[in-house]
Amino acid sequence: MTIHSGHPFAEPESRRDPLRRLRGRLGGAVSLWTTGGAEGDAGRAGLTVTSLMVAPGEPGRVLALLDPDAELAGSVLDTGTAVVQLLRWDHRDLADAFAGVAPAPGGAFRMGRWQQTEWGPLLDGVTCWAGVRVAATHEEVGWSTLLDCTVEHVVIGPDEEALAHRRGRYVRAGER
Repeated sequence: MTIHSGHPFAEPESRRDPLRRLRGRLGGAVSLWTTGGAEGDAGRAGLTVTSLMVAPGEPGRVLALLDPDAELAGSVLDTGTAVVQLLRWDHRDLADAFAGVAPAPGGAFRMGRWQQTEWGPLLDGVTCWAGVRVAATHEEVGWSTLLDCTVEHVVIGPDEEALAHRRGRYVRAGER
């Protein structure tokens, strides 16, 4: 076995998409979007999202870019609602499972305890989250679907050990 200093399957830098590299340098808080009913509900889905923006106003909005092939994209359109929860450093493995880059035997929802809200499942212990309702979608925004959501409920708690993603790896919010 050989130990590599970099990712052994990464594209050579000369062939990497410059826009994707620019986005990676912006970094962002790791949010987990969930939708659907109680455990066992076929419409339950989740996805980690860092491409999002909060637009203050009356009503406030959350805009997010979703992979149109992700299970969440279809499920959130079916339910019309989602929970947008900000993850902490200790949620790294859960974030990877919901991103589909780590195994999750039995499904990613088995990796945590959840309480049901009127917007969808909320991870126990999350201190910052919003309940949102889909207002509009715009397909083919780049390679993504733009989800435009109205904020109906917000909980703001402590911001300790916030999880951020920058240049392909997790960092504690505030680190570079």
